Amino acid sequence: MTTEPEHAIDVENLTKRYGDLLAVNDISFNVRTGEVFAFLGPNGAGKTTTVEIIETIRTPTSGTVRLLGMDVTTRKRDIVPRIGVLPQGFSSFDRITVRETIQYYARLFCCRNTDVDGLIELANLKDKSQEQFKNLSGGLKQRLGIALALVNDPEVVFLDEPTTGLDPRARREVWEVLLSLKKKGKTVFLTTHYMEEAELLADTVAIISKGKIIAMGSPDQLIERNANYLVLTLKTIDGAPFEIIKRMGFEPVHDNHRNIKVRVEHTDDLQKILNAMKDAGASPLSVDVRKPNLESVFLKLTGEALREGSVEGVLD
Repeated sequence: MTTEPEHAIDVENLTKRYGDLLAVNDISFNVRTGEVFAFLGPNGAGKTTTVEIIETIRTPTSGTVRLLGMDVTTRKRDIVPRIGVLPQGFSSFDRITVRETIQYYARLFCCRNTDVDGLIELANLKDKSQEQFKNLSGGLKQRLGIALALVNDPEVVFLDEPTTGLDPRARREVWEVLLSLKKKGKTVFLTTHYMEEAELLADTVAIISKGKIIAMGSPDQLIERNANYLVLTLKTIDGAPFEIIKRMGFEPVHDNHRNIKVRVEHTDDLQKILNAMKDAGASPLSVDVRKPNLESVFLKLTGEALREGSVEGVLD
């Protein structure tokens, strides 16, 4: 009786240089079999280079990478049939249907036993199976791309920014497909710019910055280790609460909607702030208290936002 290895991917002391540029700097990590692993990093951090080495597209300068127990530099011929890849900006032929697209890619990769109907159902495309690619929305195209990454029934699936540019509804529909992959026992290596996506989908998150992995763990672990505080948000109609909070020794800031945000280390301080405002007759219109999210952690650790327009950074 054979058992699956604990790790689908093992990276040890991986380094990649391009001349004088050190793109990846001696990093080590592993991805457990059957988990969703999210790889986060700002542009130029070494994220894409690392992923392309794991996918056998690039060769490392030094270090070792093993995928499904095989060295990516010497076993490419054996590895490629066992992985699936959805590249960023996926596109296909405009005038062939969803079903024809899956059939074409199955033949292209010599996958005679591809369950075309099963992939259509997995990607929730049954109602669009006869629709031409050019007529699909962005979310439908991405769901088709995920189906194509599965035509060879891969053990490991690499998804590069699978929901970039999609509206919130389409993004959530893609998330449902990704959760289905996890239920099927696939190992999913996900790169994303959306913190909510990583928090919802990922078992493990690794953050890379300037070629080094600077944090790794479950989303909850990363938040607990790096952002153990609360954020109090107050909606008001005048500036009195801001000054009251400031005089108490806190550091309030305004967000893009002119709401007041203040970082609070202890839960007792929340009541102190609200009591002080009540005593001064400056009750807010609304009060919101939240734990920080993964984006707060990312900002703290890298000093950069993955997406423009973040307001969490004003509290870090």
